Amino acid sequence: MIKAYAAQEAGGILEPFEYDPGALGAEEVEIAVDYCGICHSDLNMLNNDWGITTFPFVPGHEVAGRIIQIGDRVDTLTMGDKVGLGWHSGYCKSCTSCLSNDENMCTSPEETIVGRHGGFADKVRARAESVFPLPEELDIESAGPLFCAGITVFNPLIQYDIKPSDSIAIIGIGGLGHIALQFLRAWGCEVTAFTSSEMKRAEALSLGAHHVVSSRDEAEIMTKKGYFNMVISTVNVTLNWNLFLKTLKPKGRLHFVGAALEPLNINAFSLITGQASISGSSVGSPGTIATMLEFASQHTIKPVVQKFKFDQANEAIAHLASGKANYRVVLER
Repeated sequence: MIKAYAAQEAGGILEPFEYDPGALGAEEVEIAVDYCGICHSDLNMLNNDWGITTFPFVPGHEVAGRIIQIGDRVDTLTMGDKVGLGWHSGYCKSCTSCLSNDENMCTSPEETIVGRHGGFADKVRARAESVFPLPEELDIESAGPLFCAGITVFNPLIQYDIKPSDSIAIIGIGGLGHIALQFLRAWGCEVTAFTSSEMKRAEALSLGAHHVVSSRDEAEIMTKKGYFNMVISTVNVTLNWNLFLKTLKPKGRLHFVGAALEPLNINAFSLITGQASISGSSVGSPGTIATMLEFASQHTIKPVVQKFKFDQANEAIAHLASGKANYRVVLER
C-alpha cells in the first residue's frame, strides 16, 4: 500500500489516504519520496481550474527520492539510486514528437498528477524513462523544483540556441525567475531582471542579474530599447507587452514560460518592423532534463526553498497560495 495525502473534492483539504498501486509494471520503478516540491500547477489541479482533475487527488510532481523497486525490463536505474521525477511519468515512445526526441510534446503522455497519484506520498511510481539519477553534487533537499520550475526555464536556452554573448532579460523574480537568473548567469549571458518589487533588487543581483529594471516604469524599461536577444516572461500578470517588444534587438524573441491569464495585446507592427518572434514552452525532453541536471551540478545552481513536513501539506499549500512563499516550497520526510 502507498500512504499519501489526497483531496476528495476541488479545493478540498488534503487528508491521509492509502491506495494499492497493483503490480509494478515491467518498465516502471518505485521511488521512496524523501522530498516533494509544491508548484502552482499543483494548486491549479487541486482546485480543478483546468477541468482535468480526478478525485481523490494526490498532488506532487517535483519528486526527489530513492529507487526501491525496479521493473523487469528496467536497466537504466539501480536500487538505491537517488533520483528525481517531474511533470511527466511516461511517454508513448511512438508518436512523431517522441521519435524526434521531443518527448515533452508527446501526444499521449503519462503525467504524474493527471489521472494518477502524485508525490505527496511515501512512494510514487513512474516509467523509468521519466526518472533521472541525481548527480552526486546536487543537493537532494532542493532538487525537486528543478524537475518543473528548473527545466521550464532551462528549456528555452536549448530550444533557441542561446549563446553566452546574448543579452537576456527575465520578467518576474519568483519561483521560476530566480532559477532562470542562476542558469543564465552561469551560461555566460548578460542578464537583466525585470521586477515590480523594489525589495527584490538586491536579491536579483545576488542570484545572478547584472542589471535590475522596474517592470512597471515605462521610462526605465525604455532605457533598454533594442537591447535584448530574448526576453523571457515568468509571470501570469498582464503587462505592456508592446513595450517589452521594443526592448528586443532585431530578430529578438519575447518568450513565455509563465501562463499569462489574459490574452496578449500585441501590435503586429512591432513584430513586423523588427522581425521579432513570440513563443512559449513548458518542460523539456528527457535529454534536455539530463543536460540541465549536469549543468546545475557543475555550476552549483540551487532553487531557494522553504521546507515543511509532509504532515504539514495543507499549511504548505496555503503558504504558497497566499503568495508568501520565498521562491519554492518543498515537503520533507
